[in-house]
Amino acid sequence: MNLHVIPAGPIQTNAYLLTDPARGEAVLIDAPGGIWAKIAPKLASDGVKLTELWITHGHWDHTQGAAEIVRETGAKTLGHRADKTMIETPEVMEDFMGAKLGLEGITIDQWVEEGDTVEALGEAVEIRHVPGHCPGNIMFVFSALGSAFVGDAIFAGSVGRTDLPGGSSEELAASIRSRIYTLNDETTLYPGHGPATTVAQEKATNPYVRP
Repeated sequence: MNLHVIPAGPIQTNAYLLTDPARGEAVLIDAPGGIWAKIAPKLASDGVKLTELWITHGHWDHTQGAAEIVRETGAKTLGHRADKTMIETPEVMEDFMGAKLGLEGITIDQWVEEGDTVEALGEAVEIRHVPGHCPGNIMFVFSALGSAFVGDAIFAGSVGRTDLPGGSSEELAASIRSRIYTLNDETTLYPGHGPATTVAQEKATNPYVRP
């Protein structure tokens, strides 16, 4: 399996493209603006077809390119129902962003919840619900690979903002402690912005949430 880390969009949101040339399939985690133009060559060079698009949460910078991805690939979409309004009718975010963002909604094919398991690229992937940054933030845990894709719940040395609608600093801290800090210390965390980190690193040094 190959992992491509691809920052895109106006605020350099991380998209993660996982490809399996042996299977001829790929999964994209989050879809910032302009992401299709960046992943199309990688899909071609790896000889794979994008079969699934997973949304960590409904904020505009993670979904701006989602409609184009679905049109171009027909990928099955996955997300958490708590962010249904933002994902399907993203124009609601223009009210609190104070700007016209030109967003287009998508329909989610599979709603997932805390504790669900999905299959992708031959791996069992655990879903953990990590609200606080927004109601529907989820992370995807590839235990066999020692990796977790966490959305905007936690960053290297920081945490997601909680001043947007549906955010709660108390809920986010509780989510991080119960859902992220309970992973194996060696687990690599891939956040929605910035560099990767590890559970051990954040437990030891993150100034915002102590274990």
